[in-house]
Amino acid sequence: MAKFELKLPKMGESVAEATITTWLKEVGDTIELDDAVVEIATDKVDSEVPSEVEGVLLERLFEVDDVVQVGQTIAIIETEGEGVVDSTPTETMTKVEAVPVEAAVIETEVAVATEAVAGSVADFSGSSKFYSPLVKNIATAEGISLTELEAIKGTGKDGRVTKNDILQFVEDRKNGKVETQSAKVEVKSTPVAAPVKKEAPKAAPVVASGEDEIIEMTRMGKLIAHHMVESVQTSAHVQSFIEADVTNIWNWRKKVKGDFMKREGENLTFTPIFMEAVAKAIKDFPMINISVSGDTIIKKKNINLGMAAALPDGNLIVPVIKNADQLNLVGMTKAVNDLANRARNNALKPDDIQDGTYTVTNVGTFGSIMGTPIINQPQVAILALGAIRKVPAVIETPEGDFIGIRYKMFLSHSYDHRVVNGALGGQFVQRVKDYLEAFDANREF
Repeated sequence: MAKFELKLPKMGESVAEATITTWLKEVGDTIELDDAVVEIATDKVDSEVPSEVEGVLLERLFEVDDVVQVGQTIAIIETEGEGVVDSTPTETMTKVEAVPVEAAVIETEVAVATEAVAGSVADFSGSSKFYSPLVKNIATAEGISLTELEAIKGTGKDGRVTKNDILQFVEDRKNGKVETQSAKVEVKSTPVAAPVKKEAPKAAPVVASGEDEIIEMTRMGKLIAHHMVESVQTSAHVQSFIEADVTNIWNWRKKVKGDFMKREGENLTFTPIFMEAVAKAIKDFPMINISVSGDTIIKKKNINLGMAAALPDGNLIVPVIKNADQLNLVGMTKAVNDLANRARNNALKPDDIQDGTYTVTNVGTFGSIMGTPIINQPQVAILALGAIRKVPAVIETPEGDFIGIRYKMFLSHSYDHRVVNGALGGQFVQRVKDYLEAFDANREF
């Protein structure tokens, strides 16, 4: 019998390690090709590691909550044949836990800055204890300071703090079962009274009746709720709205979509056309393609567009089209369709949902004519596309004005007023409108 070494696969250039969260197979279990063997978590995503061979699980080399480096052998699978088979770690093509569109980039691309009691961001690098990326990510999202984190009694190997330990701490803190750092006051001999930071008023408790259904929020749901509040507290959200006439686009797509399918084998939707216009507008206004770091602005070189993709369960995830400005319409269509299809099949790679610099969400998919989306940190703007409607409109011609039927849609632009003023925010969405309305109805694809 041969022994196959199952290694931790590559999960993107920025991911070097992962935490074992759940073993899906026990020693002695029969494993089929592509069977999920173990669940892992990084500071970016949760995913599964599939088996590359058929056989029997002979040995598990790591325990739950252990941290494994990319390329390390995590399990031994006994297969038919002789000798030891050394697998080469490939990019994992596993499920990526889906989150709502406004939170997806927030969850997968950044750890939201959280104020500590002294007003600074918690820094876990000074601790002598080891914390997994997942634990540090939850601590950052929940506003847990280093002092509080070190006080948590870990139940993992060698007293390590596990995911369950920190989630239990969060729950206990919310229920008042533990003393938070903000509640500790050290009195020192000083003639000047130390300033006391006022806590935000707590929401009134909600009482459920006997007929109400109580649904526990998932870990991801709790993080999403926190990130939504954090985004609003971090960025000064303002919105600009504009209506675009997309009649030329509507008629052109209707005319060419059949031939497009025959030639390219792809379904031509409106999304790649809109993405093309957004990418062009970003090139015209590069200061919309930035992030904020303290008192500095990071101007992004690449234009990486995040797009909302619907999943069968109703959730949304935001895969990213890298270097969108370098794609023609055919290339954009292939990228959009590929990411959307793999999102629906839970087949996105971690790299597919990272490094977005600007996000577009299509609220029109759900029948909304406009929306006020929350900015995906650390980006500074997000564009919502409303439903395309057939409406009566005034049409200006050299011979005079008349009423006609046109296809129109609203564009809703949310931006961070700390760094994007009304002129830039308004001019950008106006430029997107201009590109859409100037669409060449006779263009070739």
